[in-house]
Amino acid sequence: MKAAGYSAPVSPLIVFTGLLALVFSPFGVYSVGIAAITAAICQSPEAHPDKDQRWLAAAVAGIFYLLAGLFGSAITGMMAALPVSWIQMLAGLALLSTIGGSLYQALHNERERDAAVVAFLVTASGLTLVGIGSAFWGLIAGGVCYVVLNLIADRNRY
Repeated sequence: MKAAGYSAPVSPLIVFTGLLALVFSPFGVYSVGIAAITAAICQSPEAHPDKDQRWLAAAVAGIFYLLAGLFGSAITGMMAALPVSWIQMLAGLALLSTIGGSLYQALHNERERDAAVVAFLVTASGLTLVGIGSAFWGLIAGGVCYVVLNLIADRNRY
């Protein structure tokens, strides 16, 4: 939310969405959270240039969620009829702005850039070691890279 220009109280938001998820998850509502992809889409400038008007995007997304719930079987049938590559393409297009914003946030700080690139590349590689996936190893590699590069930079500064 901070990346989108909002200053929201983080702790109460996490507690509130966590409680909502706890209450509604037995009913299949597991996606209550500010980290949902639709939250990122609704917060972006593409939703509305004026950040005070972006709540409309969230309201429209809620209406679409209700419609998807009502017509879920029909939507599933239509999606199953489409080639897998089309579904992947649509998902990629929907995530393009979010991925771009995330990469910008990760790469704009010169001191952290190399570590962010290492973390991204290891994660994208699909590396699996000892049965643990690439997301974990990307975090480890990026963290180690960050520590080592900052130690070297600090030593060269003095």
